Amino acid sequence: MTTADLVRLDQVTHVRGATTVLSDVSLSLPSARLAVLAGRSGSGKSTLLHLMAGVMPPTSGTVLVDGKPAVSHHEWDRVALLPQRPALAPELTVAENAHLPARLRGRTPPPDLLTRLGLDPLADRPTHDTSLGEQQRTAIARTLVLTPAVALLDEPTAHQDDEHVSLVLDALTSAVTEGTLVLVATHDQRIIDLADDLLPLHSGRLEVPA
Repeated sequence: MTTADLVRLDQVTHVRGATTVLSDVSLSLPSARLAVLAGRSGSGKSTLLHLMAGVMPPTSGTVLVDGKPAVSHHEWDRVALLPQRPALAPELTVAENAHLPARLRGRTPPPDLLTRLGLDPLADRPTHDTSLGEQQRTAIARTLVLTPAVALLDEPTAHQDDEHVSLVLDALTSAVTEGTLVLVATHDQRIIDLADDLLPLHSGRLEVPA
């Protein structure tokens, strides 16, 4: 592992039941990049994000974030995950959900975060009274609120119309500018076109040019 490697996977294989979801995946990524995991549904994108987030260990191989096993990282300012389901607290407002990781740590959230994602007019609305697209952008704000070292986002534009996709793309590229390694699993060509690093997954195997 070099000093430039923020995330490194070595010969990672993951098996679920009788199915091999990921097979012999190796990669390394530095900070301040937009990396895109591209592939069809079922290719292993979500599982790979979950391994990097430390949700579970791989069946074999190593997943390191900043030189330590991913499963040992529990701080949102190190590794933040946006799953496909936003997992927001429905009784909290949009602002309360978006700012929750910062408030729990006694930190002040970025003042323009909600505005950048088109959420400022909804800040005081209970999350259960918002649309699925608004909930997804709220969860994106929560993912980015602490400017994490690594932000892992699973299909962040899946519920967005064209206008709001552009807001999401701007938020992701701004995070990269601030030093975050942003890793996105998607089929959205608009995100793929912005990628610094394209990581195609096919049937659980990573196809990276030599």
